Amino acid sequence: MLLSAQPPMFRTLLNAMPDRLPGFLVVGTIGLVVDAAVLALLVYGFGWGNYSARGISFATALTTTWLLNREYVFSDGKLSSKRREYSRYLFLQFISMAVNLGVYSLCIALSEFMAAQPLVALAAGCASGLIFNYIGMRFFVFTGDPTESD
Repeated sequence: MLLSAQPPMFRTLLNAMPDRLPGFLVVGTIGLVVDAAVLALLVYGFGWGNYSARGISFATALTTTWLLNREYVFSDGKLSSKRREYSRYLFLQFISMAVNLGVYSLCIALSEFMAAQPLVALAAGCASGLIFNYIGMRFFVFTGDPTESD
């Protein structure tokens, strides 16, 4: 369907969407699948504990999403130093996690409705973390500054 043949509201939404957001969302979905697959393999296949398996699955997914974002979504913004870029990526992920959990916690603390329906608070936290993460990748991690070196 051509953009001009779509409903005006949908066209407005597409025009407002950041150009790299679809790829960013696909990479995030791939990261979730990698995370779940590694977790399941370690827990059910090798009998690991939930927390040690989660640490490995999270690290694997984090590295996977960094590589995919670097090569496909933000390829024109790669830094010459992979070490510095990966360090920024890790830092951003931990800050984004704090934003996600912070918004979730605030929603639960400030809203009786959300305290009774924590999945709504989860969605709010995830959405805020996603937005923060996207902006951080765009302007902090994948800056494309060739002067950035180890």
